[in-house]
Amino acid sequence: MSDQVSEPVRGLAANQHRLCAVDDVPPGEARAFVVGKEHIALVRIDERFYAIGDICSHQRISLSEGDVHPDTCELECWKHGSTFSLVTGEPSTLPATKAVAVYPVDLVDDGVVVTIR
Repeated sequence: MSDQVSEPVRGLAANQHRLCAVDDVPPGEARAFVVGKEHIALVRIDERFYAIGDICSHQRISLSEGDVHPDTCELECWKHGSTFSLVTGEPSTLPATKAVAVYPVDLVDDGVVVTIR
């Protein structure tokens, strides 16, 4: 899926960005978004949302195209199999050894909002 660009929304702080409606991301799936220079993978597990850097730290591969692992709360890079914690961004398997960014997520009205620090 191609990257979706976030639009500014009235009522949010300058560093907060509405990515999509809650129902736009089905449980167990990930979607890619671009906010300024940030590439973000938004992942939904049941009713919880997680946002991490979408570019694998091992190679420039989109993590949002990989598999979501709900039982371990991880996202797997489809190219080489590294898995990243959706909570910390840390890789738990090789070949990746560097963490990706994580972003706070809030649900505002019917939308998913991330905060870029």
